[in-house]
Amino acid sequence: MTHELVVARCREDLNWLRRVPKTFRVTVYDKGGHRDAKHPLPNIGREAHTYLHHIVTRYDDLAGLTVFSQGRPFDHVSNFHPILREIASGHRAAKEFEWLGFIIDWDDATGSRLFQNWSKNESRTPLPADDFFRAMWRRGAPGKTVFYPGAHFIASRELIRRQPRTFYECALEMCATLPEAAHCFERCWDQVFATNGVPEKFRDLPLPVYTKPIRRLRADP
Repeated sequence: MTHELVVARCREDLNWLRRVPKTFRVTVYDKGGHRDAKHPLPNIGREAHTYLHHIVTRYDDLAGLTVFSQGRPFDHVSNFHPILREIASGHRAAKEFEWLGFIIDWDDATGSRLFQNWSKNESRTPLPADDFFRAMWRRGAPGKTVFYPGAHFIASRELIRRQPRTFYECALEMCATLPEAAHCFERCWDQVFATNGVPEKFRDLPLPVYTKPIRRLRADP
């Protein structure tokens, strides 16, 4: 099975790519205006626009397994390099879809729990999830969406191709035109591929779930 790492870069330092296993095909899409960028893109739609651009343009040439990542994944996926090594060595079981990260959380249709309180959302703009879901699936947004924050995930070629290219073309157009669409995508990438990416053992637990110990959350001895 072929493996590809797709990186949505803006202005991040990419020295960490030197440690990516050589068996990975690495494609970096650049929105930061770097002169040496092989795949420059307009700085719109955040990482969602980048991921969808890749799917649309490479639909007929997708890797067997694609890892989608922001330009600096480690804040959300601290074990990113070990994961890549496990994939390359065959020691990580291939799944059709896998969220990457150590936090499982949720938000509501307006983002009142997470998005509106996000430090970079100074105006406390509501999340347009209803408009997003009606454009994507012709139905309103659910009251609660469970996801791994950060928009890092793995998807197989077979899973991606279950949706026609036209589906992703429409999603790409919406990503460029609907304000805050990228944050809606962040919350439902597994739904984009018509699957549930949250492992069954975590689905009935109170949220948020931390899938590994977090030092700063431990009580003082």
